[in-house]
Amino acid sequence: MMGGGQPIIVLNQNTKRESGRKVQVQNINAGKMIADVIRTCLGPRSMLKMLMDPMGGIVMTNDGNAILREITVQHPAAKHMIEIARTQDEEVGDGTTSVVILAGEMLAVAEQFLEHKMHPVVIIQAYRQALEDSINILREQLSVPVDINSEEQMVDVIKSCIGTKFMGQYADLACSIALRAVKTITTEQDGHKEIDVKKWARIEKIPGGTIEDCQVLNGIMVNKDVTHQKMKRRIENPRIILLDCPLEYKKGESQTNVEITAETDFTKMLEIEEEHVKSMCADLIALQPDLVITEKGVSDLAQHYLVKAGITCIRRVKKSDNNRLARACGATIANRTEELKEEDVGTGAGLFEIKKIGDDYFTFITECKDPKACTILLRGPSKDILNEVERNLHDALGVARNLVLEPFLVPGGGAVEMAVSHVLQEKAKTVSGVKQWPYTALGQALEVIPRTLAQNCGANIIRLLTALRAKHASGETFWGVNGESGELSDMRQLKIWEPLAVKLQVFKTSVETAVLLLRIDDIVSGSKKKNEDAGPQGEMPMDDGGMA
Repeated sequence: MMGGGQPIIVLNQNTKRESGRKVQVQNINAGKMIADVIRTCLGPRSMLKMLMDPMGGIVMTNDGNAILREITVQHPAAKHMIEIARTQDEEVGDGTTSVVILAGEMLAVAEQFLEHKMHPVVIIQAYRQALEDSINILREQLSVPVDINSEEQMVDVIKSCIGTKFMGQYADLACSIALRAVKTITTEQDGHKEIDVKKWARIEKIPGGTIEDCQVLNGIMVNKDVTHQKMKRRIENPRIILLDCPLEYKKGESQTNVEITAETDFTKMLEIEEEHVKSMCADLIALQPDLVITEKGVSDLAQHYLVKAGITCIRRVKKSDNNRLARACGATIANRTEELKEEDVGTGAGLFEIKKIGDDYFTFITECKDPKACTILLRGPSKDILNEVERNLHDALGVARNLVLEPFLVPGGGAVEMAVSHVLQEKAKTVSGVKQWPYTALGQALEVIPRTLAQNCGANIIRLLTALRAKHASGETFWGVNGESGELSDMRQLKIWEPLAVKLQVFKTSVETAVLLLRIDDIVSGSKKKNEDAGPQGEMPMDDGGMA
């Protein structure tokens, strides 16, 4: 062991080492295996997976990212495939299934070249060149601009993205929710748009009610009740103060010792505490707020003063909720009551009320004039369904966000992959030398998306793909597979579109992953002998990406 406590890998007969062709084939098999797991989750006729976690909880979903998050694998290459779905999800919020299927296929088509002793670096150069060309093809030949202000066009795009999900039957509702939420939280600075869905659009799930009751509030909802029964539970046009400090006397830390000699000293201490709390409340009352919300606690004495002044108070609100409230009602969060000024008071909200839903009380601060933050309220029959609705909504929000940031579309239904595949195979004829073969193979690998779509809805795959190739060869680039019926259709008529940002990211991530895994020619796992008779410890399992 080194000084820092890190194990050194020493190559001796006890170290497990695999190299060369064997490792490359293993990595390719691991990649293919992960792709096979979620292949059936692509398209509107997709199947659900039922996942059981070690704690006995069950998740039912067809969201590629959610499935891969729950799977436990041993093989390092398979772990990397799972990682790319997460990257895709964080970057653009959609296309997680496509990216894994594509990466798996790109690895699979490279296998034949490795068998023929072609050097991985040659394959990688061809792949990189093909990626550059396909990005140019997407941007210049296949993308169609979209009008962000046209609600109808935007809804069509978002609908085609969640048509494949559980919420497909409530597509209109989900689209309008996603659009409203994204429009609400969009801010513009120096011509640059900023949309942070995770931070400013909070999804609240409350079991009960029907899915039709889901809505975007033009304001914020917090799972809190007032601290004192006599406080008002409904205020119109409230003046709101947000605090980040407790309205109680600050106790010393655990090591504080106080020695009291005379009886009067204790009374004196209590008086000092009371004075402190009284002065804090006086600072608040001076600004005449109707509502005080703090992230910390509120003592009984402070509640007494606030009730007397007719002020409603809510305590222990999460920091993230407080930040959203500040954006929605225009208040500034104060750290000390002495520093409060008139301009820190939020007056942007139109209504404060507390409603009881089920057994819980919820605080609604709504009818905000210009909220730059919002809460999405989801209702539904059970927790499992609500979780699935939330996952689908996350995708829809991602799509809406991408469109606002980059307003270009490409046709869905495998049409765009087929079009790029056709152009790449034509271009391959101009590529010189051995690189031509992997370049062509990458073009053919893209056909896996229309092929999988056809497979998932039970169509005749060979006939369908031959017909689709013929369509694209004659220049009809908007034709793809209708995932519902398994026939060829013009995607413009079906109104199936995808944001350009998602497609670009899918292509980039999948090619980069294939390239990375092809560059690995050695897996070394160090292990140290504990006892001579005990077997080697801490080895990396070298199976073919078997699932646990």
